[in-house]
Amino acid sequence: MKIDAVGISSSDMSKTVEFYQLLGFEFGEYDADEDHLEPVTPDGSARLMIDKASLLESILGYAPQPGNHSSFAIQYASPAEVDRVAAAVKTAGHSLAAEPWDAPWGQRYAIVEDPDGYKVDLYAAL
Repeated sequence: MKIDAVGISSSDMSKTVEFYQLLGFEFGEYDADEDHLEPVTPDGSARLMIDKASLLESILGYAPQPGNHSSFAIQYASPAEVDRVAAAVKTAGHSLAAEPWDAPWGQRYAIVEDPDGYKVDLYAAL
């Protein structure tokens, strides 16, 4: 068994794409009206699936809502990269649920929040 993909919803694809580009995801050409997007991810990495909130609502019968805890985590090469990405997210006007800190488990850690409220952990080994 392996985790193949992580899914989130988006109420505004353009804003969501801009946010995830700050985290390092690469998107090919896309139409902001598309119902489903998947950025390029490195080989061996789980895919990120971004679905329009309206599509998920039509499937589920109710509006999707992010949880109050991180839905997935992204590993970076260095603590400095965690700090750089968190600063870029904050500068772009997005929320940081937790500013970068040195976690007792030996990682530089930060938690950012995407435009729809999904929390994403950013970390690197110390």
